[in-house]
Amino acid sequence: MRYGMITLAVVAAISALAGLVSFRASQDAEVAAALAKQDALAWLRTDFQLSDEQFKAIKQLHESYSAVCAEHCEAIQDATRERNALRAKQADAATLAAADRRVTELTQTCETAIARHVRQCAALMSPEAGERYLALVLPRIARFDHQAPPDVAVGHRHH
Repeated sequence: MRYGMITLAVVAAISALAGLVSFRASQDAEVAAALAKQDALAWLRTDFQLSDEQFKAIKQLHESYSAVCAEHCEAIQDATRERNALRAKQADAATLAAADRRVTELTQTCETAIARHVRQCAALMSPEAGERYLALVLPRIARFDHQAPPDVAVGHRHH
């Protein structure tokens, strides 16, 4: 029984390693390079096979939206700091509830705006690429932490 468990553990480890090596080897080199540089636009261009025209239009959308996104993040951060300061001072329940509502409202405004931006970008892609982009990005919006605009950092909560 003991050798069976050891054998099972060794086989599992070898299988996991083989899977990782296969995954890494199958990645598109350009996509991997864009991810390594954390360049969202290069990742979009490569992974979603954007034409020069599509890339230019999405880049313009991204550049014009970046300021809006930064403003949303800053407003959420300010409201969160204010709410946290009120909590630290043990403010009354009504004041704390109002501060919580303000953070929630600002977060909803941000998430609605970024979802609209993502849909605008997807609309400029081929139908297949746009659907894949939406499926990948839309579910992540609610997980942003609103510290800075989102990027392609894998496993990194951003905003």
